[in-house]
Amino acid sequence: MDHWSLGQTSPSMGAHLLASSSCRATYVPAPGKQCKHAGQSRLCLQRPLPIRILTVGKKRSAGVQLIVDEYIEKLKHYCPVVDVRVKSNPRNARHPRFVTWTGLLPSLAMDINENTNLDVRAQIDHEDMAVMDLIKSSEWVVMLDERGLDVGSEQIASIIADAGNSGALSITFCIGGPYGHGRQLRERANASIKLSSLVLNHEIALVVLAEQLYRAWTILKGQKYHHN
Repeated sequence: MDHWSLGQTSPSMGAHLLASSSCRATYVPAPGKQCKHAGQSRLCLQRPLPIRILTVGKKRSAGVQLIVDEYIEKLKHYCPVVDVRVKSNPRNARHPRFVTWTGLLPSLAMDINENTNLDVRAQIDHEDMAVMDLIKSSEWVVMLDERGLDVGSEQIASIIADAGNSGALSITFCIGGPYGHGRQLRERANASIKLSSLVLNHEIALVVLAEQLYRAWTILKGQKYHHN
C-alpha cells in the first residue's frame, strides 16, 4: 500500500490512517459502499481541489480524446481540471548494454533477453522521472494500479472529499505507461487504487477514470446521475 505524505488529518475525514513501518500514514477510504460526504459538498468541500489527470502513453485516438474532453468539460462545473499526457518512453531509453545483433547464435539468446528486460527497466525509470518532474509537494497523488485497492464509485467520491480536507492544493490521478509505474511514484503516491479487476487498455482506463471523476462529483453534490 502506498503512503500518505501530507501529514495527519482531522477526525471528520472519512478515512482510516494506518501506521506503516516507515512511520508515515497510509490512506484507506472509509469502509462500506456509501460515501459519507454524499450531498454534503458545502460542508466537506469548502475549497474544491483542482484535479489533474496525468497519463503516460502515446497519442490518443480521436474517439478517446473526444470522450475524455466531454467528461472534462462536465467536471469543470465542479472544479478546475487539467488533462496532461506524458509521452511514453520520453527519452527513447535503452540500457547501455543493449547491442543490436544479426545472425544470432543460440548462446547469445539469453543475453538479448536480459538486455530487453534492462531496456524495459530503463523505460520505466525515465517515465518515472518525467512524471515526478510534474508532481509538486503540495499535491495529493492517487496512483491507478492493478495491485491497488479495489474501489467503487462512492469510495472515489470519498477520496476526492478526503483529499479536499487534507490541506493539499490539488489532486492528481496517475495512469502509468505500458509497463506500469516507477519506484519514485509508488513511494510518493498518497493512495493506490484500481478501477477494475479486468486488465484495461490505457485509453479505456482513461475514459473510465474521467467518467468516474464526474460521477464522484455528482455523488458529492447529491445529484441524480449516480444510482446505487
